[in-house]
Amino acid sequence: MRSESATAGPTPRAKTRSTKRSGAATVEMAFVLPVFITLAMGTIQTGMQIVSAQTLTTALREAGRLASMDYSSRLQSGQTINQKVIQDIRNFLTAEKIDGSKVTITITHADGTASGTAFDLGDPNNNLQMFKIQASVPFSAICSVTFYPTTKNTINASVVYRKGKNTMVQ
Repeated sequence: MRSESATAGPTPRAKTRSTKRSGAATVEMAFVLPVFITLAMGTIQTGMQIVSAQTLTTALREAGRLASMDYSSRLQSGQTINQKVIQDIRNFLTAEKIDGSKVTITITHADGTASGTAFDLGDPNNNLQMFKIQASVPFSAICSVTFYPTTKNTINASVVYRKGKNTMVQ
């Protein structure tokens, strides 16, 4: 004797269970998706700020390394070493897709009674003196689209070097 239940479809209890949960995944996704997107966008924006700060620091470090040497032989006519260092920083940042024209750059004494005053890299009296190169750029110059309002609207970096008596060999 054949049993009807062997060939029959799903039991009514199983079918009832699936119809009661048919919208549960949609509701769960409606709650989880906005949280996930918020976290993902915040991570992307924070990552962009970190990369930009690292790029700015790298530009200053490279310019500071050159500024600590005497490379007046590589200057254009009428150009000072300070102008050349600032131009090099702007060019480095522009190559890294940061608008170099929007970066504020200062070169100042790093210590002593003259701390914070302008430092002339071309002045031989400043040899073996500490100098600081500071730069700041608005985050809007780095990224025109922000996902969230940020309290860090400006990316800042600074390096301190000692002005040496080394010359560049050509």
